[in-house]
Amino acid sequence: MPDRRTFLTLTTTGAAAAALFGCRGATAAPPEHFEFKLTDAQWKAKLSPQAYQVLRHESTETPFTSPLNKEHRSGTFACAGCGLPNFSSRTKFDSGTGWPSFWAPLANAVRTREDGSLGMSRVEVHCRRCGGHLGHVFDDGPKPTGKRYCMNGVSLAFKPA
Repeated sequence: MPDRRTFLTLTTTGAAAAALFGCRGATAAPPEHFEFKLTDAQWKAKLSPQAYQVLRHESTETPFTSPLNKEHRSGTFACAGCGLPNFSSRTKFDSGTGWPSFWAPLANAVRTREDGSLGMSRVEVHCRRCGGHLGHVFDDGPKPTGKRYCMNGVSLAFKPA
């Protein structure tokens, strides 16, 4: 019969393993293929350090820091990695979250996939053409879709109409 020390060691080890490895999704999705591809060195040369971390390594910018939060002109918000238009200014709204938010993407502009990081289930949004991480989509947005595409401003470039 195990003693108290063995029990505590096994319990602590199990909890640590769950914390370190349990936040990932249980099954890996097959790799996606994108039409716009660059090497890692080319991405680093093309993007700012912050945009590189967000677009290529799924980081998140600090809330309320993007100049795109205050962008209200007519135009499109395109992927900062490959230039594909992702969102129209007509669908932008102030969500109060600190990130540019939209209630719908442009047709055939983004893809989504399950994101099990941080110990929660979310839906990641990435550029359909280059796979760059844009942000996440939530079900607490305004009508007509009820969606909130919460995007990292550093992942987008605004192009006025």
